[in-house]
Amino acid sequence: MPRADFYLVGKPRFREEPLRLVCELARKAHDSGQPTLVLARDRQQAEALDDLLWSFDDDAYVAHQIAGDEEDELTPVLIATPDMDVPLRPLLINLRDGAVDGGFERVLEVVPADESARGPLRERWKQYKSRGFDVNKHDM
Repeated sequence: MPRADFYLVGKPRFREEPLRLVCELARKAHDSGQPTLVLARDRQQAEALDDLLWSFDDDAYVAHQIAGDEEDELTPVLIATPDMDVPLRPLLINLRDGAVDGGFERVLEVVPADESARGPLRERWKQYKSRGFDVNKHDM
């Protein structure tokens, strides 16, 4: 059964920099050997995440890159912008505005602390649930 995990931003360090939570999730996936695709909202977010993955933790090395060259399929954590046609991976981190369709095993959704941003994510929760996903919530 496919799985959707919603990570609710709460801790001050994630409130100040929500992409830091994305880095933590990417590191956890990387450390467990799961090829991961991060679906960035736009080019600016992809570049910000790319930069932060290099610097968020001095003790962490997360092999990653923005999609777009022949190394894509070898890179453990791949960041894709909406204009890129990149094959889905078993594990997705979705930063876009809609639920993801396609063949994958697990999707991680980051839920902002801002209450106004949570409404659309409640809808997304229902969409995944109606598609037969095992849906879980994690307070971060």
